[in-house]
Amino acid sequence: MTRPKDPVGPGLAALAGLMADETRAGFLLVLLDGRAWTAGELARHAGVAPSTASEHLGKLVAGGLLSEERQGRHRYVRLADARVAQLVEDLAAHLRPNTAEPPRTLRESSAGSAMARGRTCYDHLAGRLGIALTDALTDRGLLRQDTGFALTDAGLRWFDSAGIGLDRTGRRPLTRACLDWTERRPHLAGTAGAALCRHALDARWCVRIGSERAVKVTPEGKRAFAELLGIEATALR
Repeated sequence: MTRPKDPVGPGLAALAGLMADETRAGFLLVLLDGRAWTAGELARHAGVAPSTASEHLGKLVAGGLLSEERQGRHRYVRLADARVAQLVEDLAAHLRPNTAEPPRTLRESSAGSAMARGRTCYDHLAGRLGIALTDALTDRGLLRQDTGFALTDAGLRWFDSAGIGLDRTGRRPLTRACLDWTERRPHLAGTAGAALCRHALDARWCVRIGSERAVKVTPEGKRAFAELLGIEATALR
């Protein structure tokens, strides 16, 4: 007797097919910065013709991985939601370090080092910076990792005392572990991770570097992280 096909199979194959293209995969990785990009910006970033970029973006939008909005003549796209960002980041984390192409220029090498040092992962902080924050929260008893990520009562009070508001009314988990693709360890995501990242950028504890996802900690940020979490400046390099 022939077993019936799993109805999820065709959809899963279609989803995998959307990502099984280097240009489309590159677009998804760029959009992990959480911002909206125009088709022209993505085309220049990927080194493809605008018509080629538009074709690829149309497929990603139709497949539900991207959302789009138009302002005048411009078409902006962004990742559809946090679940898509998690999927892309998780897939990237499953790649072995030696499968990535080595940097071809000094500029690529510098950009890669900056991304490993600190970056945004959709709407939370990743890289060595994200790990340092996660470890500091855990070491101070503000975050538990033994049974999955969860803020302790002291952790909830810490966010309040630091002036970092947490929206507990949404359906998104308050905390979630996100496997860091450069550090190979989980960093803090979820509502708490997003709130911490947003506050760090708004307070200028961190600033973005160019148009990439990389961020760097400012002198104000080094002082704030030292005072609030006891993180030494050497851990943020």
